[in-house]
This record gives sequence, C-alpha cells and structure tokens, in this order.
Amino acid sequence: MKVREWQDILSDVVESDVDPDGWRALAGDRKGGVGEDFFLGHPGAGLFFLKTYAKNPFEVKGVGSQVARKIDEDIESHLPTEKGGRFAVQQAPTDEDDARTKAKRLEEVLKTHSETPTTPSALFDDMMETLESPAYGPLEYDLRGRPDGLDELGATFEDAEEALEAEFDDIVEEDEIGRGFQ
Repeated sequence: MKVREWQDILSDVVESDVDPDGWRALAGDRKGGVGEDFFLGHPGAGLFFLKTYAKNPFEVKGVGSQVARKIDEDIESHLPTEKGGRFAVQQAPTDEDDARTKAKRLEEVLKTHSETPTTPSALFDDMMETLESPAYGPLEYDLRGRPDGLDELGATFEDAEEALEAEFDDIVEEDEIGRGFQ
C-alpha cells in the first residue's frame, strides 16, 4: 500500500475509465482528531481511503491510498446504495470555449427540468452528465460524527488505517493545526 497526497488519489479517480455514476462514498469525522475520513469506491476501480482536513478556509490537506482493487460483498455492504446524499468529483473546464459550451448545455438541462415533472435525483444525474463529471453517486455522510460503515471499513483495512493515520498526524503536526487558522 502506497500512501500519497489526497489530490493524487482524486486524480486516479478522475482518470479511471469506469462508469462515472457507479461511484459511492462514505465519510464522516476522523476518529482521533481534526479532519475527516472518506472512502470512495467503484466496482471497476476499487476502494480508496482518504484522510483530509482544512488547514485554513482556502486549503485542504490530506493523504490517501487505494486499499482494495475490487469491491467484494463485504466492502459493498458498507457503501451507500440509496440516493439520499449525493457527491460529485468535478474537473475545471479546459478553456473558455469548453466553459461556454458546458454552461449552455447546463442551462438547457435546467430549463428542461423546470418545464417537466422530474425528481431531484434525475436532475442531479443529468447535470453530472452535462458537466462530464468523472465520478458521482450516493454519499452517506454524518455531519455530527461517523457513520457505522466508516468504523467497520476502517477496521477491515486496519493496516491502511494505521499507515494513513501516521502520515496524516505528521502533516497536522507540521502545520501546527492546534494553534487555529494561519
């Protein structure tokens, strides 16, 4: 298992050649301090584990790793399947023309959904397709704590948890996060 910066892990997600709407995510407060734990999985891409925190209002730092190349039944049972919360990984437009094209297509999607009966889930899916999101899907996130599946996956990948936690603690200590925003 290789521990890398969290943005490198998200680059792997973005560059993966899998169905973008097949991703599922589970996230919540970090068990032992500042930050969050985040699992991101897809049957064709595997399972990724990230630990992140906001160093200040403009900068997020963290580490992550791919912890499984496949999602088996044990892993799958902890990832959300319902369409309650949703998440998406986005890429910036490549240039001005790309931004204009996406904005125009998004405007058309919103107009169509405003004129016909629809569901929030259908609107979200159409928007993600229009924006060519490389990864999106259901999310289970607890604003006040940790979903049960987060602890269970952490225990399943105990070695990864320990390795990521050690690297993460080093980053937090180097940044002197205990002193508040810098």
